[in-house]
Amino acid sequence: MNYTKKIVLVIAVFSVLYSCSTRKNTFVSRNWHTLNTKYNVLFNGNEALKQGVKAIDDNYKDDWFTQLPIEPIKFEEDKIIIPTIKSSMGAGFDDDEKKEEEKASTPFGIAEEKAVKAIQKHGMNIKDLERNRQIDDAYLLLGKARYYEQRFVPAIEAFNYVIATYPNANLIAETKIWRAKANIRNDNEEFAIESMKLLLQVRDTLELDLPVETAEQGYTALAMAYIKSDSIENAKKYLIKSTETLKNRNQGARNLFVLGQIYSSENKKDSAQLAFNKIINFKKAPYKYKMHAHIELAKNSTTDSTSVAILEKMYKLIKDRDNRPNLNELYYQVGNLHEQNDSINLAVDYYNKSLRTASNNVKQKTFTYEKLGNINFKNSKYVIASSYYDSIINIATDTLNLRFRRIKRKHRNLAALINFEETVTKNDSILKIVALTKPEQEAFFQKYIDNLKKQDEEAAQLKLNQQAFGDTFGGDLLKSKNEGKWYFYNSQSLNFGKTEFQKIWGNRALEDNWRWSAKTATNITKQDSLVVNTKNLRYNLASYLETIPSEKGKIDTLNIERNNALYELGVIYKEQFKDPKLAIERLERATTLNPEKELILPINWHLYLSYKALGDDAKANEHKNIILTDYPTTKFAQVIRNPNKPFEENVSVNEIEKKYKEFYYLYKKAKYFEVTEKIDKYLLLIPNSKLVPKFSLLKAYAIGKYRIKDEYLMALEFVAVSYGNTEEGKKAKEIIKQLNK
Repeated sequence: MNYTKKIVLVIAVFSVLYSCSTRKNTFVSRNWHTLNTKYNVLFNGNEALKQGVKAIDDNYKDDWFTQLPIEPIKFEEDKIIIPTIKSSMGAGFDDDEKKEEEKASTPFGIAEEKAVKAIQKHGMNIKDLERNRQIDDAYLLLGKARYYEQRFVPAIEAFNYVIATYPNANLIAETKIWRAKANIRNDNEEFAIESMKLLLQVRDTLELDLPVETAEQGYTALAMAYIKSDSIENAKKYLIKSTETLKNRNQGARNLFVLGQIYSSENKKDSAQLAFNKIINFKKAPYKYKMHAHIELAKNSTTDSTSVAILEKMYKLIKDRDNRPNLNELYYQVGNLHEQNDSINLAVDYYNKSLRTASNNVKQKTFTYEKLGNINFKNSKYVIASSYYDSIINIATDTLNLRFRRIKRKHRNLAALINFEETVTKNDSILKIVALTKPEQEAFFQKYIDNLKKQDEEAAQLKLNQQAFGDTFGGDLLKSKNEGKWYFYNSQSLNFGKTEFQKIWGNRALEDNWRWSAKTATNITKQDSLVVNTKNLRYNLASYLETIPSEKGKIDTLNIERNNALYELGVIYKEQFKDPKLAIERLERATTLNPEKELILPINWHLYLSYKALGDDAKANEHKNIILTDYPTTKFAQVIRNPNKPFEENVSVNEIEKKYKEFYYLYKKAKYFEVTEKIDKYLLLIPNSKLVPKFSLLKAYAIGKYRIKDEYLMALEFVAVSYGNTEEGKKAKEIIKQLNK
């Protein structure tokens, strides 16, 4: 009897297995494979896909200073994809087992592996008709996994197979949308636009229902395609359509944000404000979009009452503790609003608050530094402005964009100015001390030493307190038996203090004025002795007095360097920065310091031109009379007497050619600022020479090497207009055409 039961059981098992064959079109077979595909293989594959997409979302960092991409994925532009070999299944399967094992180590690889398994093991293609209703879902999963792995051609093959083989599938519309996205990524946006219009517009004409979420995806894909093809007007049209229903809260909020950014870039502030307000009022929108929508509203505010309302809102956001991660951006925007309203002091205050806020947002810091640099530059505080630009260069991570290169050029233009200003400050300080009497010099340095000692003591005490309390506060120290008692009754803290004191000062005797350098320390190691000796040297009055120059030659050199720097600063402020007030300030000071004879004439010439530019005829005539009286035979006097009449040059052609070669060699050595500076001075000597165009073009080339493009174009245009019939003028015109392409 038992034998018979076994036989029946075996027959039953074989019957079930036979009926579940992928080659048998039976009710049991169809449903068994469908259920197994859906709730086993595809379920695991879709879960792996979700895991991979979540990792992308978590790792993707939006750059809120640029227009956001519609799809928040960053693909490698130059990634090389090895083409797959099509199998009989028609979707580009790869039979390399080793490669399949590598794929399975990533979420998208697992998703693809599950999709392939579903198709190969559960597909029921009988008489060219697929009987398993889940196979089209498997191909869609396969295409998505390949899309996220940046294998767009194999992904398109999978999507095409679904569209060609299962035209009536439930997910056919979604598959067409994914195929369009893959084509966009594959630089075939024209096909994507055509296919999406067929899907969306033809369905509307035929009055066929398309799920709202699917329609949103389609309009989003169309907007992606139009942005890729630089058709911004069409992109805006479909972004608007994709945000009418907002079923997908993440993508809908992102589409609204991109739409607002486009309007903002077109200076359509009212439309931009509508888009950002819609995000703020969209209750289900992710908070990051709401927060940055407020910031964008501040960027797009006008100077009327709307800016006041936005400013009040920004203050409320700053007070909200939940917004601490965005405090640096909020402070920056408040500063920007105050700057727009000409409240510069308030603007600077909030920009500094933005910098003081702890944040890893380096790009935000560069914008704040730039704002502060520009404010100081505008107020003629060039040294301070340069320090802010220097901060940008030191912390910036993206050094290839045009903005960074523009800032770097601006900083480089300030380099010579900063160098001369530092020379003036340093030499003034030294000469001021040199001018003091011996007792005054001693008193000056003694005061400095006393301040130095005080600072060192405060730093030592701070370090002592940190070692005593900072690392153990709230920990083992408070758990000791001396918990809560005064510092000197706590043995552990006291030991810390003793060790630190001996490390710095050694074993000092218990007496008054124990810190004085003359006091000896006992039992000091070599390392401790070095520390003490260094401190003693810093506190040694004689060591400072020895540094004061006393030789007449050195003092004269300091005076000459300072006077030359003042003259160079005057010329830079006048010629390069078009700031006659600062030019006059530096040049007038130079006249009071007994400058060298060769500087007196050019100083008076530049002062004459600077006062003339400011409309101060009285001061201009004062310096004009000095030139006419003391230097009547010079070219400067001749230009003043007859501004429209050419004068005879005393410089020979050979000397001019030698000078040109000299400047050209400086140009080849990349000393561009020096070239422009020397040419400016030399052209005053040869205003009517036939070689002037050559010097002017060389100057333009030098400007192009270290200044911004606009200044380079201006220099070239000057040559093209002033010397249009010369070879240099024609060459300048050719370069201008190339730069304007």
